[in-house]
Amino acid sequence: MHSSTAAIVCLSGFFIPIADAAAGGNTHGDFLDDWFAASDASKEQQPHWITPVVTVTPRLEQEYRYDQSWRSRPKNVDIDNYGGGKGLELIPTENTEVILGVPGYQTRTTPKGKVDGWADETLLLKYRMATGNEEHGNYIATAFLGVSLPTGSEVFTAHETIVTPTLALGKGWGSRSSGFDIQSTLGIAIPTGAKRTLGMPVIWNTAFQAHVLDKLWPEIETNYTHYIDGPNDGKTQVAVTAGLVLGRFEVTPRVKMIIGGGYQKPVTSFYTSNHTWLLSARAAF
Repeated sequence: MHSSTAAIVCLSGFFIPIADAAAGGNTHGDFLDDWFAASDASKEQQPHWITPVVTVTPRLEQEYRYDQSWRSRPKNVDIDNYGGGKGLELIPTENTEVILGVPGYQTRTTPKGKVDGWADETLLLKYRMATGNEEHGNYIATAFLGVSLPTGSEVFTAHETIVTPTLALGKGWGSRSSGFDIQSTLGIAIPTGAKRTLGMPVIWNTAFQAHVLDKLWPEIETNYTHYIDGPNDGKTQVAVTAGLVLGRFEVTPRVKMIIGGGYQKPVTSFYTSNHTWLLSARAAF
């Protein structure tokens, strides 16, 4: 084999170019350069909206995300979630994204005392079916498949694997520097067991998002949940979230910082939470 020849190794279904050691190439540097070039090209094909506070964006994104929430529930129950089950988001191929969740650390305070522990592990796969950036239609359609694994602490685990198929759509109007967009997801959480305990909630989130002054993304989100089976069978909750996301702020030519927050309040007579404060911080790359 000539010293200039490069080998191609297939790893978990992805083709990764590896420079021949005899060529003296920087294998790790070449890999990252190729990865970033491919992920940048993938992101350029789609609208350049920002991820809302609650609604999972149909866009493919590459970032590390940390969320935090402070939720007040009926009967003087408060639940604080540090991490929100978010984590590392990667674009391994042109039309896919994988999210490797980091389990949130939760505390629940009741009149009887306080307990804490880890939530379940979550994973998400996105497949982008169609898209056009601001110059080519400003739209996107993506399918999700989420999985929650019962790895959490006894007081917070669901005790069952939960699979959540979801359809996500988005449409925008305007340019990359200002405009308006709607991002919406519709999914159902299907537990592999204990349906009478967990139920199968249908979840429909929609974000109405504006883009002004280059870095400001004010939004209103509607968060609809209809419960099938379980203790809340047949009931419906609708909450409204008012939020603001700031970004993207350049840290390095590669890394951009994004920070956002919001306040969520139910607007139906049935509700599982009185209100929730939300915080989201992301490092996109």
